[in-house]
Amino acid sequence: MSVFDDPRPKSVPPSLPPGLIRKIVIGAVVVLLILLGLTMFYTVEEGERAAVLTFGKFTYEEEAGLHFKLPYPIQKVIILEAGITQRMTIGYRETPGGGYTVVPEEALMITGDENIVSADAVVEWVISDMERFLFNIDNPERFLRNAASASIRSVMGSKRLDYAITDGKTEIQEEVRAKLIELMETYQTGIQIKDVKFQDIEPPEGEVQQAFREVTNAREEKNTKINLANKYRNDRLPKARGEAQALIEQAEAQKKSRILNAQGDVAQFNAIYNEYVKNPNVTEKRLILETLERVLPNAKIVITDGNGETINYLPLNELLRSSGSSSAPRPQADQQSPSAQQSSQQGGAAQ
Repeated sequence: MSVFDDPRPKSVPPSLPPGLIRKIVIGAVVVLLILLGLTMFYTVEEGERAAVLTFGKFTYEEEAGLHFKLPYPIQKVIILEAGITQRMTIGYRETPGGGYTVVPEEALMITGDENIVSADAVVEWVISDMERFLFNIDNPERFLRNAASASIRSVMGSKRLDYAITDGKTEIQEEVRAKLIELMETYQTGIQIKDVKFQDIEPPEGEVQQAFREVTNAREEKNTKINLANKYRNDRLPKARGEAQALIEQAEAQKKSRILNAQGDVAQFNAIYNEYVKNPNVTEKRLILETLERVLPNAKIVITDGNGETINYLPLNELLRSSGSSSAPRPQADQQSPSAQQSSQQGGAAQ
């Protein structure tokens, strides 16, 4: 026996139980299938939209709800808040405590008359096209911020400072919004601009800002007084026109009334004159009697001669009432004695 021969028996490696390897493989496959199955279902919340990518290429979009897709890495899902209107501040940043921090490089800009103005705004936007938003631009929010800042500077550079800080805020907002929408459509960003609202447009802080604020306050006070004056004018003018129209109508009515009365008087005079021409004595007596009745409506008239002796009674009241009828009997005065008639012609005394 050689010294190099080992008299001890050689060890045999341990063998696995039959079927264990197969069970391990099956278990690994099951776990893998479970993991893959979990990646095949996803949930989209309200206000969100999902973009499904197949081998990195955009395939379709999904709305809110539970959805199915092919397992990763065949298909991948990117979920974004595409149904919610988002806000972006330009010129300042909001702090968690409710305050804000000014960003001078965004807020300060030059106006058309070469003055410096500080402007900050809020841009409201929403994702309108998921494919363009994800693949056409590298950083959509940075692009939107730069585009908004460029639009504001472009519009502000064509306006005068006093116009921008007083009456031009609304017009500048609309122009900035139109330019920003045009940029988003030109570069096909998939971003829809809802609104652009300026918070403040004012000169830089300091004495200049205070001076412009005083000018702004003076203009606002001027506009307030003009509005009050217009209100007073609008209140007084209709009333004055109404009063003038009432006076004109009253004058017209009085004019017509006087004209009609005058025409009636003329007609009455002409009628009396025509009767007077026919029979002057009778008309004259009638006029005298009517005058006496008008002057002494309730008096009893007695005609006497110059001696003061009472003669025949003359009932003037009954005579006047019956004088309008041509068929009425002649009054007793026509049957008086010649002395009574003579006394009547000389002028009787009424008692």
